[in-house]
Amino acid sequence: MSIDCKATVNLGAYSRGGQTRLDNRAADHDMGCTEKYTPFGIVDEDSAQLFLWFGHSAKTSDFLVDGLEQWWKRLPDQERDSITQLQIKLDNGPESHGHRTQFLARLVAFADTIGCPIQLLYYPPYHSKYNPIERCWGILEQHWNGTQLIDVATMLEWAKSATWKGIHPIVELTHTIYVKGVTLSKAAMKPIEARLERNPSLPKWDILIRPADG
Repeated sequence: MSIDCKATVNLGAYSRGGQTRLDNRAADHDMGCTEKYTPFGIVDEDSAQLFLWFGHSAKTSDFLVDGLEQWWKRLPDQERDSITQLQIKLDNGPESHGHRTQFLARLVAFADTIGCPIQLLYYPPYHSKYNPIERCWGILEQHWNGTQLIDVATMLEWAKSATWKGIHPIVELTHTIYVKGVTLSKAAMKPIEARLERNPSLPKWDILIRPADG
């Protein structure tokens, strides 16, 4: 599976650079937009199912992992039971890199909750374009270009009507307010780090997390 956040989406009568058959006159500048949403995406490379998690707060480690937890809850029981390991491809971004304490702590807890190993595979700098989720963002942008995303309902409905490899995404919205700068102390991080199996050759780019009972 592949995960990442898309650029922030401004809601309102803004031009999105596309065309429409309707007479939707739009502003061509952001005149201080206050309603903005960040999409977090998860795409299953085997099934091509895309999950979109929209938030209007800060893009943080907790926002990402909450999205992962909600994605897991939405999986059919049979599919969850068939998963023996989650392999997650992701960028080395500030909220999810291989030394981000809150991100790693949340993922250790997530692995314990689902009882399944999690392998984090990071793309090196300037190679995020190879992350499969990036192609999903391109499809979404093409889909709603020319549309005025005037409110959150319009944004969500347009996201739901998009398709990735012929499949409509699962779309959810969170109203949680996320706080930036949440970190763990060195002492608190010590037992978390002990749970991380870092590849000796690529310690920052390949990390395996086993559940406590595994």
